[in-house]
Amino acid sequence: MRTLLFAGLLVMMANTGCHQANKSASKDTLVDTTLTTDSIFNLVEKQTFGYFWDGAEPHSGLARERYHVDGDYPEHDQNVVTTGGSGFGIMSILVGIERGYITRQQGFERLAHIADFLEKADRFHGAWPHWMYGETGKVKPFGQKDNGGDLVETAFMMQGMLCVRQYFANGNEQEKALAAKINKLWEGVEWSWYRNGKNVLYWHWSPTYEWQMNFAVTGYNECLIMYVLAASSPSYSIPAEVYHEGWAKDGKIRDSVNAYGYTLKLHHNYARELGGPLFWAHYSYLALDPHGLKDKYADYWEHNVNQVLIDRAWCLENPKHFKGYGPDSWGLTASYSVNGYAAHAPGKETDLGVISPTAALSSMPYTPEYSKQAMVHWYKNYNGKLFGKYGFYDAFSETDNWYPQKYLAIDQGPEVVMMENYRSGLLWKLFMSCPEVQGGLKKLGFESPYIK
Repeated sequence: MRTLLFAGLLVMMANTGCHQANKSASKDTLVDTTLTTDSIFNLVEKQTFGYFWDGAEPHSGLARERYHVDGDYPEHDQNVVTTGGSGFGIMSILVGIERGYITRQQGFERLAHIADFLEKADRFHGAWPHWMYGETGKVKPFGQKDNGGDLVETAFMMQGMLCVRQYFANGNEQEKALAAKINKLWEGVEWSWYRNGKNVLYWHWSPTYEWQMNFAVTGYNECLIMYVLAASSPSYSIPAEVYHEGWAKDGKIRDSVNAYGYTLKLHHNYARELGGPLFWAHYSYLALDPHGLKDKYADYWEHNVNQVLIDRAWCLENPKHFKGYGPDSWGLTASYSVNGYAAHAPGKETDLGVISPTAALSSMPYTPEYSKQAMVHWYKNYNGKLFGKYGFYDAFSETDNWYPQKYLAIDQGPEVVMMENYRSGLLWKLFMSCPEVQGGLKKLGFESPYIK
């Protein structure tokens, strides 16, 4: 079972049954080694978008949790949709419209269908669960006690939905109606309920087990966007002290750690010396523009760039001597791994010799030349072993001669969104144009060029 990295848990192996014999590249995978860097960039963005368009779960229109080319689904979960990955996919659909992969009308119809599905799907004090059955919208438990609302996944979904609201807000009457429906969904998330009466936000609530999961979300990890949205809510807003006392731990989130000449000024949970998996620099910033984003704890652009550069520098040093690491092949983040699913990150215990293409590709805004260098190398020099119909496969290991033809929504989505943010800033501009978001950031003490 794939599990999202909870705050501070750097290695979580899941019994997925995904350790398998190496398979050769799909017969229908064609790689044109004469393509220019720009052409490869365009191809990767378009093919990866396909995961959320052609590859979507057909009843809901949302993103399947996973797609295995060989059809091997150990839990027979090919119709299970993921809330967070679907939020990323919703943003990818807007990219598809802007890039001409689909028409505006096609994108609108899919997004309207998704909004209808989400309106009827299970919600728990306004929050969707981590997983849902695509046919029904009913919760699929992520674990025994995790059968209710997941506020982090809901935040990932809602950042995408707000981008859609802004995109269609001034359109025709049908588009305005979609924007209004999304606004109602946004207003229905009871962020303040998830405080559980305290000055912190909790990840889960279950109608059966209530607060027994007992996971208070404190920084630093991938969850900043949840606190920003909670502060921005027009109906269930949290006061600033929930952010400062909860997420920022009364200032204990501050740090100053130097690695490879780069400084991390935020304390990474259980990964202080070298930083956590790279999705920590991606998920919250798919919509939240880190350019010029500062508060009394950090400059978030500088922080994210430094995390990526430390990750790459570790791969270049390669102290565990894994095969294939180097300036044109780097990037450690949560993904499939040789024996399941793992939160790969710099460090002796957390680097397992597995490169995840999403790590470098989703870092495109931070390290464009280094990210493109890796992208071109993976595309041109592996005889199609890394690239398929939905873009680069999730992960690989040269050391273990392991090249699975598998995709995960939470890894494909950030690639499309961040590649487009690098090109045009599309999703950043949409999300940051939300007046509620500007107000929420201001309430929490942030500076941003978007705050009026």
